[in-house]
Amino acid sequence: MRILALADVHGDHSHIDSLLEMAGKIDLAVISGDLTQFGPGSEAEKVLSMFDVPVLAVPGNCDPKEVMDVLDASDVVNLHNAVEKIDDVTFIGLGGSCPTPFNTPFELEEDEIEKILEPLFEAAEGTVVLLSHTPPKGLLDDVGGENVGSTAVAKFFDRAKLVICAHIHEARGFARSGDTFLVNPGMAAQGYGALIELDHDNVSVVFLED
Repeated sequence: MRILALADVHGDHSHIDSLLEMAGKIDLAVISGDLTQFGPGSEAEKVLSMFDVPVLAVPGNCDPKEVMDVLDASDVVNLHNAVEKIDDVTFIGLGGSCPTPFNTPFELEEDEIEKILEPLFEAAEGTVVLLSHTPPKGLLDDVGGENVGSTAVAKFFDRAKLVICAHIHEARGFARSGDTFLVNPGMAAQGYGALIELDHDNVSVVFLED
């Protein structure tokens, strides 16, 4: 399965066409949050209209509720607090972030995140991919020497084969812990993305830059 991973669009979709062209033939695209910079919903609509392949998306902490409404009303799968199975791959979604110092529109307490993820993972079968705006605490989450990721996401991390995250703009990259792979494709607003090849237990990543 060939997946184009995008994140942190923040209302600037000027690089998406180029990233789609660079990715070539893909089976689907995933967007791991922050489609807008605090809205409006029309910015999310512009982004979602640019794809002619299936899209799975979650909102980010900078996306207000109207972005959730746009996702729900679109042809895109709003994966927040949901499960979507494609072939033998089960995608699980978590939008928003754990608490930040900035009081952004979509933040969740750690116990809320855990309550969302537990039943989703219980329902998952086959190869599991978690699409989460927030990274797990301790991986691709360093800001100024402090790990700011989610402890709840970290708790479930090893139950997935692949986790695609965003949120920490400085932490674009790839990590692995045990049998689980983690990818932050970087800010699409800056022309970054990632092409992920998922083949059962094998994961390979090519980072894209416009």
